[in-house]
Amino acid sequence: MASERDVRAGLRRAEQDHLLRFWAELAPGSRAALLGELASLEPDALREHCRGAAAACALPPGPLPDLAARLRPLPPERVGSAIRCDPETRRRWEEEGFRQIALNKVAVLLLAGGQGTRLGVTYPKGMYQVGLPSQKTLYQLQAERIRRVEELAGTRHGTLCSVPWYIMTSEFTLEPTAKFFKEHNFFHLDPTNVVLFEQRMVPAVTFEGKAILERKDKVAMAPDGNGGLYRALADHQILEDMEHRGVEFVHVYCVDNILVRLADPVFIGFCVLQGADCGAKVVEKAYPEEPVGVVCQVDGVPQVVEYSEISPEMAGLRGANGSLLYNAGNICNHFFTRGFLEMVTREFEPLLKPHVAVKKVPFVDEEGNLVKPLRPNGIKMEKFVFDVFQFAKNFVAFEVHREEEFAPLKNADTATRDNPSTTRRALLAQHYRWALQAGARFLEMHGAQLPELPGLPANGDPPAICEISPLVSYSGEGLEAYLQGRELQSPFILDEEQARLLQPQEN
Repeated sequence: MASERDVRAGLRRAEQDHLLRFWAELAPGSRAALLGELASLEPDALREHCRGAAAACALPPGPLPDLAARLRPLPPERVGSAIRCDPETRRRWEEEGFRQIALNKVAVLLLAGGQGTRLGVTYPKGMYQVGLPSQKTLYQLQAERIRRVEELAGTRHGTLCSVPWYIMTSEFTLEPTAKFFKEHNFFHLDPTNVVLFEQRMVPAVTFEGKAILERKDKVAMAPDGNGGLYRALADHQILEDMEHRGVEFVHVYCVDNILVRLADPVFIGFCVLQGADCGAKVVEKAYPEEPVGVVCQVDGVPQVVEYSEISPEMAGLRGANGSLLYNAGNICNHFFTRGFLEMVTREFEPLLKPHVAVKKVPFVDEEGNLVKPLRPNGIKMEKFVFDVFQFAKNFVAFEVHREEEFAPLKNADTATRDNPSTTRRALLAQHYRWALQAGARFLEMHGAQLPELPGLPANGDPPAICEISPLVSYSGEGLEAYLQGRELQSPFILDEEQARLLQPQEN
């Protein structure tokens, strides 16, 4: 372990010697913990990190200069659509995706390093229950979708196959996530196919460029953003593990989307048949000012432009067909080849520029008192997973229905959107639609038929509560065998046991 003298010298070089100002008050154990933490911070990198955070935060926010001349939508040949394609094309994409899954060439990678601060919980977001009748957590829904897609691919191709699940955690989420999976027997997945690894942490910084002490013996650290993925892949030899397993294609997604289709065969197949090295699922923006990043081109290079960087005039531009010109909303749902990820970690990761996130960071004041600020007081620097789009040789986007594939859980129920109630409604409304499409009818308690709405209001409850286990249906397929001609009453839960009861008996 580095000595106190060495650490002090390094902190002076980094212009951060205030981090030892409570040294004389610390017990031996606290001193050792703080020394260990500080010794891991390379002085020159720490100095540049703190200076860079303050300088980046000082830049005025708002639309990027000269963007109008540089911004263009993605060319049509680079965009596929699950909405506008013909059935035969969709079948071809899906078949190719299932073929690659059956060949054990597809993995999924979950970005799960963030804290559930806005949601108001102290545990990883994947452990959250949004209030479904089944009480399933986000992690359980995702695990069951993996099991189902493995089963569908294996049945089609007469083979046993597996989709490895890589989960990027952080210092905050690694231990509780590992414990949660063990307590739930990995949701009946093979534990050797569930690989947890940890992203790096970086110090939070004041507006003046000083690293923040959250306790007398601890620096305030934060995950380095979901773009920390690329360093973490190298730190933990994850790409070598993928190569050993024969994985060629990786589906990367964010933990908070309750409707996410893991290893989606249609998306995988589209990207593979397009020869893409990098791809992004997108949804059509609901309205010009919707606060989502836009997948587009800047200076001819694919990237995501944040909603705050586009002027209201540009956000409202419409094409010849009347739809928004910049309407490809980013949903943190990506395709990468392993070869592309290897190239990024080897060559391009150092070129990624961190983004500023201004946050409320608890700290100790000059007298050593713990302060929980009421207003943002610190800077957390984050890299974004989509920052690597610019390095792709063959980038594609793939448009999907929002109501089928995107309902993020970000906020507590006190917020008006992206909260437990809206995500629960989104899933139950989807399952209600699936049941109707499979030929079921729902009856109210007196026997009258409930409405068969062609579409449901985005924030409205479906007429009946219907939950379908991912183990029974991945994306609405195969439900006719259980539901065709059935009259159902709310609440209706179609799990594996119920499916066995409803399965037609063979003569």
